[in-house]
Amino acid sequence: MLKIKMRLRLTVMILFLAVSASALEKNRLFVLTDIGGDPDDRMSMVRLMTYANHFDIEGLVATSYGSEYRISPEYLHEIIANYGKVRDNLELHEKGYPTAAYLRERISQGLSLDGMQAVGKGKDSPGSELLIRAADQKDDRLLWVTVWGGPNVLAQALWKVRATRSPKELAKFVARLRVYAISDQDDSGPWIRKEFPELFYIVTPGVNAGGGFHHATWIAIGGDKFHGRFDGADFSLVTNEWLDRNIRSKGPLGAVYPRWEFMMEGDTPSFFHLINNGLSNPERPDWGGWGGRYELYTPRKEKWFLEPESRPIWTNVQDEVLGNDGEWHTSNHATIWRWRSAYQNDFAARMDWTIKAYDEANHPPVPKLDHPKEITARQGERVNLSAVSSSDPDGNALSYEWFCYGEAGTRAMSNSRTGAVLDIENFDQPKASFIVKTNRVMSPGTGTIHVILAVTDHGTPRLTRYQRVIVNVVP
Repeated sequence: MLKIKMRLRLTVMILFLAVSASALEKNRLFVLTDIGGDPDDRMSMVRLMTYANHFDIEGLVATSYGSEYRISPEYLHEIIANYGKVRDNLELHEKGYPTAAYLRERISQGLSLDGMQAVGKGKDSPGSELLIRAADQKDDRLLWVTVWGGPNVLAQALWKVRATRSPKELAKFVARLRVYAISDQDDSGPWIRKEFPELFYIVTPGVNAGGGFHHATWIAIGGDKFHGRFDGADFSLVTNEWLDRNIRSKGPLGAVYPRWEFMMEGDTPSFFHLINNGLSNPERPDWGGWGGRYELYTPRKEKWFLEPESRPIWTNVQDEVLGNDGEWHTSNHATIWRWRSAYQNDFAARMDWTIKAYDEANHPPVPKLDHPKEITARQGERVNLSAVSSSDPDGNALSYEWFCYGEAGTRAMSNSRTGAVLDIENFDQPKASFIVKTNRVMSPGTGTIHVILAVTDHGTPRLTRYQRVIVNVVP
């Protein structure tokens, strides 16, 4: 009987692995990183490796940093070499991890120049040429360019395409790109946004010398006490002590995760929204997710901007979130730190995957809605929600939370006495419901309501996955 149970569990485990691999919709990813300066780039690169099966990584380009404009691709090689030592073990837990050899072939570098000094005739680099080739591939998927330092490699690629192709070909090239930049770290970012106004660009404009990082959304990944100086988040989850216990102590990949000097992993939000956790829609930054929430508008000039913005960009907005301190906080930082326990637990679990057998580690639950993800309802009607079919690959018990992400929807609603935008009955059960009320709602009372289902398992550490239900309220 014991042998039969063990075979049955093994069969179930294999089925979950197969389903998770086949269901994974991968985004194409191209990383520009000033790795070698502040240790946070190396930290973010280690986390990226634990999610490498969620993307098709097409480029890892080292860019310049510091007053001497150094370039250090050796850090990329070191991290990928250590990733190679654990890649097969990661594959036991979730399929689709690229080989270290595949990733090494995609390491490149930019020029040892600052900002726009690296843009123009004769300024092509191996990195900019790799980016052009990646964007030109016959692939219907968009290419996400995440910018962890200065974006002059991207600027040079755009400059060359504009100089060598027709306006129609340039427009096609630009339309294939999506950019998420970690603020402005040189003058090539504002130049790109001004010269290529149709380019999809997520950024909090501004440079650190003027205090720009303090106001950036991405700083909320872990910057409570230094750059960000905000309250509400659980800072204990991003300390060097927590990272020592949960990340650095775990095998070869943990060994190359450095201690932070100013804050943890400032670049990680740039790829968080591409992780297939059921929460984010990369094409809709205004819907929010682990990488923060942004809206499309032209921001007014602040003193930390290098120059005025001349076009709409995806940039800072605010969420109102109940903090770890029991107080409500309204800020752009809250759009990221509201998910902190979930994304930190997830990282800790994936680091377990690098060293542990399947049966010794925890794996994320599989939330499943028993109805469409989009629902139409009239004012006054009851909306029934169900996720009874949700499951867990390890057989762990599950907890449920249905909540309204008020800022993501278009139906304007105020908070109730409890602080909730929407009163959801049985919000902590597999089945829940709510009435589309007409009070505390701005006229005409129509628009979308975003309801998030968060399913959390009772394994160690506890892991969360999501589903989003969009209710279109009609008259």
